[in-house]
Amino acid sequence: MRTLFIGDLHLSADRLDITQAFTHFLDTQLDNADALYILGDLFEVWVGDDIALPFALELAKKLKQVSQKLPVYFIHGNRDFMLGKQFAHAAGMQILPEVTCLNLYGVETVILHGDSLCTLDKAYQRFRKLRSFALARWLYGCLSRKTRQGIANKIRNKSKSSNQQKSYTIMDVEPNAVEALFAQTHTQQMIHGHTHRPAIHQLDNGCRRIVVGDWYEQGSVLSVSAEGINLESLPFEPTT
Repeated sequence: MRTLFIGDLHLSADRLDITQAFTHFLDTQLDNADALYILGDLFEVWVGDDIALPFALELAKKLKQVSQKLPVYFIHGNRDFMLGKQFAHAAGMQILPEVTCLNLYGVETVILHGDSLCTLDKAYQRFRKLRSFALARWLYGCLSRKTRQGIANKIRNKSKSSNQQKSYTIMDVEPNAVEALFAQTHTQQMIHGHTHRPAIHQLDNGCRRIVVGDWYEQGSVLSVSAEGINLESLPFEPTT
């Protein structure tokens, strides 16, 4: 048996090739799986469960079918932090805390999206702190659908423009933040996404940090079992 981890799919209505690849993954790659963990940014943008697009509702049905066979867990990312209980219920997903610890085949492991580790990106961390307030999220949810969509589009465009100007170092995790989280959680293994830099890092302190990749050009899946770990790319099938 094995446990699967994915993240940073950034699904959207204008990238149905990614949705098709994800659906194919759900149909063909879950044999002998104990659970599926989605580590955030399942969607490119999410402005509220009440205005989920048709492709997202169809995906929810597919995930619901999967959840009847194995547990599906979800951790919010920086793009879909407004995904709520309504959609999660429709998709059969269990929403986990932003930082979650689990014993993974005998190895104490901490899992998260990963954006909280990029502490050198001061501007983003200020935004992250603001959107973590329940009042801010409630006020945002009270806005009209059109207004929320407009705000989301502005944030998305600003993020793309800003990221092009940021250095590789600023957009990657900060080693001190990684060490602090290991110490705080008393774990030996960390699994996260967000940086879009898939890799398995063996750290000097004996811990291991694993980064799942994005799904922009191919799929990226981490499989963990009692026998070991495997981080692999899944080539997209030709679109039909």
